[in-house]
Amino acid sequence: MNHPRIFPEQSQQLPGKEAKMNPEPEVIRDEYWGSGKLKGKNVVITGGDSGIGRSAAVHMAREGANIAIMYLSEDNDAEDTKTMVEKEGTTCMLIKGDIRDKAFCQSAAKDIVDSFGNVNVLVNNAAVQHPKDSIEEIDESQLKETFETNIYSFFYLAQEFLPYMGEGDAIINTTSVTAYRGSDHLIDYASTKGAIVSFTRSLAKNLAEKGIRVNAVAPGPIWTPLIVATFDGVSDFGKDTPMKRAGQPSEVGPAYVFLGSADSSYMTGQVLHINGGEIVGS
Repeated sequence: MNHPRIFPEQSQQLPGKEAKMNPEPEVIRDEYWGSGKLKGKNVVITGGDSGIGRSAAVHMAREGANIAIMYLSEDNDAEDTKTMVEKEGTTCMLIKGDIRDKAFCQSAAKDIVDSFGNVNVLVNNAAVQHPKDSIEEIDESQLKETFETNIYSFFYLAQEFLPYMGEGDAIINTTSVTAYRGSDHLIDYASTKGAIVSFTRSLAKNLAEKGIRVNAVAPGPIWTPLIVATFDGVSDFGKDTPMKRAGQPSEVGPAYVFLGSADSSYMTGQVLHINGGEIVGS
């Protein structure tokens, strides 16, 4: 089964998928200076091997966090991300497997907790998308894969990691602009992203008394390997936004730092819209 996914510094030339894209995505700006906002924190990121997940990992590492990356199959991309994280002077674990499998989520959580001791930030980021022109083309297999990857896994991982999280910790979910405006060719994907918004708001209310914040990021068109893997003819990608261009992962990664750090201590149940200026209902 094909599993296209979501989730380097400009000075690094690495052999993974991102290095083969033209132009190569920018993961983190050279001028981004860390200030210890996540120093000593332990962060888990699904789909952290490339795209937005990679950018979140490197930004959070530059702020002092140790990173555990859960990824499906792209070993080279995962190793590239590990190299970038470790260049920031922090630890990076790689956990390979399918987050649709609850048993894998359980074993991965055990391995991460055994190594880190606790988890301060969980980033539910991994997702799949399979464009189809009509709802009739979405077969049962695709529907199941999309929902199990994009929303079931969020439940599984929250259930596994919450016992090791406490006051001041955070869960960050990656939703999408498609949750707000819909998508005629990504009906099942957009439906899962809408579910993530409701999941974020509901879990935020549930965990507020424990002091655990739950927020989300809703990217618009961001230049990642997922786009190249799933769409034909991407030369105009992002040009229908008010800013007339696609965003770079480097323009999304800092949002995860903000939501994972004390800077957002009075925010929960909220969504940050990083979409090139498209106005959507929140």
